[in-house]
Amino acid sequence: MKDQKNTMTPEQGLAYATEIAQFRFALIAPLIQGLAPDASSTAYFKRVTKEPLTLPNGETVLYSWKTPQKWYSLYSKGGFDALMPKTRSDKGVPRSLNDTAMEEIYRLKEKYPRLNATQIHLRLVQDAFIPASVSVDTVQRFIRRNNLKAGRAAQAKDRKAFEEDAFGKMWQADTCHFCHICDEKDGKMHKVYLMIIIDDHSRMIVGGGMFYHDNACNFQNVLKEAVSTYGIPAKLYCDHGSPYDNEQLPLICGQIGTTLLHAPVRDGAAKAKCERNFRTMKERLLYGLDLDQIRSLDLFRGILKDYIRSYNTRYHSGIRGVPFERYLNTRDRMRLPVSREWLDECFLNRVFRKVRRDSTVSIDSQSYDVPMQFISQKVEIRFPPDDMSGAFILYDRERFPIVATDRNANCHTKRNPPVPIDYARR
Repeated sequence: MKDQKNTMTPEQGLAYATEIAQFRFALIAPLIQGLAPDASSTAYFKRVTKEPLTLPNGETVLYSWKTPQKWYSLYSKGGFDALMPKTRSDKGVPRSLNDTAMEEIYRLKEKYPRLNATQIHLRLVQDAFIPASVSVDTVQRFIRRNNLKAGRAAQAKDRKAFEEDAFGKMWQADTCHFCHICDEKDGKMHKVYLMIIIDDHSRMIVGGGMFYHDNACNFQNVLKEAVSTYGIPAKLYCDHGSPYDNEQLPLICGQIGTTLLHAPVRDGAAKAKCERNFRTMKERLLYGLDLDQIRSLDLFRGILKDYIRSYNTRYHSGIRGVPFERYLNTRDRMRLPVSREWLDECFLNRVFRKVRRDSTVSIDSQSYDVPMQFISQKVEIRFPPDDMSGAFILYDRERFPIVATDRNANCHTKRNPPVPIDYARR
C-alpha cells in the first residue's frame, strides 16, 4: 500500500504541523505567560514531564525535561513557527475519524449504551461515516479516551462551577443564529449570526459582531478587534464549529501566544456561560425589537454595540458585581500587542499552492497572477482574512505581491521572448 505521507497535501501538512506546534506551545505557555508557580523554569519542566503526556493523536510519550526546555528556547527565538516540526509527515495524524463520525459515536452510545466498539464500527462503515480501512481499534481508542466505555451519555459528565481569577486568563467564544432580517440592499431575508467573546473572570463581552455568514473570516475579525482593544488572552475556549476548528485559528493563536482549547464534541453545556449570555441577549435585546424596522446589518451592529456597552457596565448576578469593574481590577496583568503592524502580521492567513505553468494560482476559485520565477513551485501565500488585495508570497523572508488575474488585460501584455538555443555550442 502506498505510503500515506507521500500523498499528503500541503494543507494537510500544515494542519498536522500546527497541531504539533499547538501541543508544544500549550506545554510551555505557563512560562511564556508568567503563570508558572515553580521556583525556576527547570523546576517547571521537571514537574510537567514526571508523567507521560498525550499527543494530539492519542499516543502517550514520556519526555525528558530537556525536551520542553528546547521548545521554550525555540519559541523565544522564532515564535510559534519555530515549534513546528521540520519534517512534515502524517504519521499519527488523527484524520481517521472526522467530526461527523465522532458525533455519530456519541449519538449511538447515548441511544444504545450497551453497544461495543465492534458494533459501532460496523454501523459507521455501513452508514458511510468512515471507510472500511479505518480499524476497530481506532473507534475503541476514541470511546476509551472520551469515557464512553461504560455507556455514559455525553451530558452525564461531572461538572463543577469554575472561574478564572483574573481578566484575560480565558476567553470563551461562540456563535448563535440570532434572527432573520430583510436587507434593503437586495430586498431578501437573511439569517443573522451573532458571534461573541466573553472573558471568563469578569463576564465582560470583549468582542461581538453580527454577520450574514458563520465563517472563520468573521470570527478572526472579531477576535482581532478584541485583542487590539483589551490585550492578548492566555487561553481561548471554543467549540468545533467551522469558525473555530480550522487550519488558520491555531496559527493565529500561536503567533499571539494564546492557547487554543476546544470543548468536547456535542457538549454544549461546556460553554454554558456563552449559552446563558445568548439567552440573556435575546431576552433583553431581541424580543423588544421590531425586526421589520431593521433593514441593514450596519444598523443592527450599532444596536449591538449599545447593548454590549450597557451590559458591561450593569450589575451581573453571576459575579455579584459589574463586569467592567472586575476588568479594571485585574487588567494590568494583560499582555498587550507589540504594535498594530505586529498584530496585522499575526492575523494573516496562510495557504500553500502549486504555481501553474501560466504563472497563476487558485484561491477560493479565484485565479491570481504570481511572479513567473515561481512556476511549478509550491509556495506559501499569506493574506488578511478579508482582503486578498494584500496577498503576497513569502519566500526566503521576502514578500512577492500577487494580484487577481485579469484575462482581458493579459491579452495585451507583452511577453518576454524565449531565449534561442545555440545548437552550435552543443
